[in-house]
Amino acid sequence: MKMVVLDGYALNPGDLSWDGLKQFGPCEIYDRTPAAEVVPRAAQAAIILTNKTELTRAQLEKLTPLKYIGVLATGTNVVDLAAARERNVTVTNVPAYGTKSVAQTTLALLLELTQHVGHHAETVRAGHWTRSADWSYWDRPLIELEGLTMGIVGFGRIGRAVADLAAAFGMRVLATSQTHKDGPASVEFVPLEDLFRRSDVVSLHCPLTPLTKHLVNAERLAWMKPAALLLNTSRGPLIDEPALANALNSGRIAGAGLDVLSQEPPPAGNPLLDARNCMITPHLAWATGAARARLMKIAVENLRAFLAGSPRNVVT
Repeated sequence: MKMVVLDGYALNPGDLSWDGLKQFGPCEIYDRTPAAEVVPRAAQAAIILTNKTELTRAQLEKLTPLKYIGVLATGTNVVDLAAARERNVTVTNVPAYGTKSVAQTTLALLLELTQHVGHHAETVRAGHWTRSADWSYWDRPLIELEGLTMGIVGFGRIGRAVADLAAAFGMRVLATSQTHKDGPASVEFVPLEDLFRRSDVVSLHCPLTPLTKHLVNAERLAWMKPAALLLNTSRGPLIDEPALANALNSGRIAGAGLDVLSQEPPPAGNPLLDARNCMITPHLAWATGAARARLMKIAVENLRAFLAGSPRNVVT
């Protein structure tokens, strides 16, 4: 059976091996695939693996040999799942591969917003310390985390991991979740409005659904403390970006750390790109070497299970 990887570069820019997939048969691997090339490249494939390259209903209708789609990620919104189901195409995903890495990035964003280590290292490189009249300086407020309150929206695997890290820094932890109501005794579950009003840091760890799109809007930003920080390592469209830019630029909240945006890469006009005290990283929380190696391993095992007649991690 012919296999095609439509966009393998993000998963494997050269430091991993595709041999696990190649053991199952001929495999064509493309770093990136424009929408117009999806059907020509995958026309004869029974197996497609994709990360962010979309597979639409119109495309799936033309891919008649297709039996299996392996999504090289947890989110499956890039595939028209209804169309795949109608055509009896099995779709799998890769859950839980990056839990610790995403939690780590969440705290990295928080630490940079509160301690400004990267910023001050750059000022030293620029010669500020050499020219300083004092043996120590800082040009932004330095904030201790112990005793502050972390509010976690979404208490799945990543939310729980972030709660553990926050507790290790001595933070109080609030949480709200549609699906999980249990947790350590140190975590207090509260309604969403209470969480926004009481938290010094609000961190988003929920899936993107019609109900959660623009979960963070002007009304909820107005609930937050003026000194509060907002973190998002989940999905960009959870945030109404113009509303957040307005809140940052007006001082309604103190800062934001974002690893995701509503459109990626962002257009030059995205208002958050030059918003006050807004730190943005390029959707890299998932991408540690360890996490990508786990992703590759699980993707291979998903395909192995499908070929053996016992598919796992099935979305549809």
